[in-house]
Amino acid sequence: MDAVRLIGASRCALMRSGDASGTMAEAWQAHALAQAIGSRVAVSGPPELRGEALGLTELAGRGCGILGAPVTEVGSMRAARLTELGDARRALFELGGLLAEVGIALVGVACAAVDEGMYWQCMEAIDAADESRDRVLEMLRRLAVRDQEPA
Repeated sequence: MDAVRLIGASRCALMRSGDASGTMAEAWQAHALAQAIGSRVAVSGPPELRGEALGLTELAGRGCGILGAPVTEVGSMRAARLTELGDARRALFELGGLLAEVGIALVGVACAAVDEGMYWQCMEAIDAADESRDRVLEMLRRLAVRDQEPA
């Protein structure tokens, strides 16, 4: 499945997640998808994006580690279904939106957290999503600069 469709599925699932554990599981899915997309861009994307893409892969992996893997079958991991990047610009634009939505959803979980551990887990995952989004925005900026350069 292409990246844009998987990102759309993640956005829908995040919106449907009804409780803290569901939201955190969907945040983990989004971080895993960002990691997979970053890896794909690093390997087969435009050369000027490779450094930022590797950084995205690392930061998104940190987000997964913070949240801990939800109990799920490998087949239900959206990142495992990524088969193609498709239009890199559109995929990165949509991924940036997903990461912003993850941060917002985790703010809600953190505000309602009943224990300090969950609160700080959310804060660190928000930070990882925000830093990942910064990498995505930098890749989009580099694509725009590349498009402005004379051929």
